[in-house]
Amino acid sequence: MKVLVVGSGGREHALAWKLAQSPKVTVVYVAPGNAGTALDKRLQNVAITDHATLAEFALAEKVGLTVIGPDAALAEGIVDLFQSKGLRVFGPTKAAAELEWSKDFAKGFMKRHGVPTAAYETFTDAAAAHAYIDAQGAPIVIKADGLAAGKGVVVAMTLAEAHEAVDMIMVDAKYGASGSRVVIEEFMAGEEASFFVLCDGKHMLAMASAQDHKRLLDGDKGPNTGGMGAYSPAPIVTPDLHAKVMQQVVKPTVAGMAAEGRPFTGFLYVGLMIDAAGNPRVVEFNSRMGDPETQPIMARLKSDLLPVLEAAVDGRLDQAEMEWDRRTALCVILASDGYPDNPRKGDPIMGIPAESDDAIVFHAGTAAKDGQIVTAGGRVLCVVGLGDSVKIAQNKAYEAAAPIRFAGMQFRTDIGHRAIKRG
Repeated sequence: MKVLVVGSGGREHALAWKLAQSPKVTVVYVAPGNAGTALDKRLQNVAITDHATLAEFALAEKVGLTVIGPDAALAEGIVDLFQSKGLRVFGPTKAAAELEWSKDFAKGFMKRHGVPTAAYETFTDAAAAHAYIDAQGAPIVIKADGLAAGKGVVVAMTLAEAHEAVDMIMVDAKYGASGSRVVIEEFMAGEEASFFVLCDGKHMLAMASAQDHKRLLDGDKGPNTGGMGAYSPAPIVTPDLHAKVMQQVVKPTVAGMAAEGRPFTGFLYVGLMIDAAGNPRVVEFNSRMGDPETQPIMARLKSDLLPVLEAAVDGRLDQAEMEWDRRTALCVILASDGYPDNPRKGDPIMGIPAESDDAIVFHAGTAAKDGQIVTAGGRVLCVVGLGDSVKIAQNKAYEAAAPIRFAGMQFRTDIGHRAIKRG
């Protein structure tokens, strides 16, 4: 079977890498892909970004399954387009993906269906938002309603930071139309975890858990980013917590979406905050796999991914299973100079090691230029290490990252610190 993966980041490289391992797959096209997908002989980059042209390509090549990676494509309705052409596609429709592309919709949905989350208010008027912040106090969380490449959230620890965030999002329009509306939430204390589920509109299959590191600098300091590293599994997701999340969050969400006439098929990401008593609340939903969590999760997946995605498209996910490597996988993001605000592009990258049994490098923001691999985005590479403990996986990842060089390279040296402290 021919498979098409839409996207160009680390998430898409990891998904394509895993799908190419299936004995049923003859070729995995990646549109548009990156320098890493171009180097893999099992993958083939396709220089098409226009959705209508991509659908025609899939028809002409008789692509058996298309997997959508990025949030923006889902928000633009790429799944609806492919379905209208009779193509088999894995991902939520535009209406179902609103769980991610409108935070206001997601919060209202959770309220309607009793899904635990932070108290909130939504504003389209900056003055009203400022007044609400003064009334509530800090810490408080300010979110652009729409998509902002993982960066439209400010956890304001002071009133000044909160007011500045409202002005940046609503007045200065840093995220364009995505910030014409803001959601202001109560601050939730606790530990974050990423919970991933495959959905077919009715049934659900939990995947491996993960924990992401959003802050740029060691010790969880500095600005929020799209993610500076992650590991899987997340020790905080105990069997008891797993059961709570499935019962209190996942089941009512899948049932609620179906009841509202927008059944959810695809990867559902649940960003969780777990309080000191072990109670989970939803920070956010994503209607696709997270990045960089996808990379360690795919590195741990032992079973064939293709039949599971086919089962989801066919509505028979209740018959599917997934087998996981017992080892921990930990990934370290190597980011470009200036990330997250002004990432520099075009710096040559040297020293990327070959894949081994316990380490693999996934490309994210890379491109080929004049026979060299160069930086082409904020998060450049994701280096994954596997080991029998978080500490061993951490060592493997940093060992694999050690020879890699490019000008202005940024990375955290403490990915996995929370899990290691837990013992």
